[in-house]
Amino acid sequence: MKNKEITVLDQAIHINKDDYFSLTDIARYKNQEEPRFVIQNWMRRIDTIQYLGLWEQLNNPKFNRVEFDTFRSEAGHNYFTMTPKKWIEGVNAIGIISKAGKYNSGTYAHKDIALQFASWISPEINLYIIKEFQRLKAEEQKQLDWSVKRELAKINYRIHTDAIKDNIIIPHEISKEQA
Repeated sequence: MKNKEITVLDQAIHINKDDYFSLTDIARYKNQEEPRFVIQNWMRRIDTIQYLGLWEQLNNPKFNRVEFDTFRSEAGHNYFTMTPKKWIEGVNAIGIISKAGKYNSGTYAHKDIALQFASWISPEINLYIIKEFQRLKAEEQKQLDWSVKRELAKINYRIHTDAIKDNIIIPHEISKEQA
């Protein structure tokens, strides 16, 4: 499955093939020029660190608990800073990924984390993202249902034609007694 895009409040939000949302795109809702600062401000909050840590504990068997405890003890202080790269490398995170490059670059997060971020940005954008994502998933499901029906019809056609070939009675092969 290729990357997808939803549009929420005139803001394009990219979703990668693993359903990770672009936090960079969501942050542009508040700061078009420097969305990375919005992400960093969110990540330095103690409740964000606790949420990210809990998510990683539940989903990441290679989570670095020791480094997480260090981050958690420093979070909330004025001197504390956090970036996606620092978080990813420090705790061996899988819930947030950072991509460099010309296309689809930025900070991406698992949908659980992205929705938490969106709710911090604005309840309005959070709700619209949820609704658009649900719509996208419903469309994908319809497409999948259509593909399954198409494949089933293709298989059934082959079964029927093979059965006819195997069981057809050719008139010149019938004797007078069989007729």
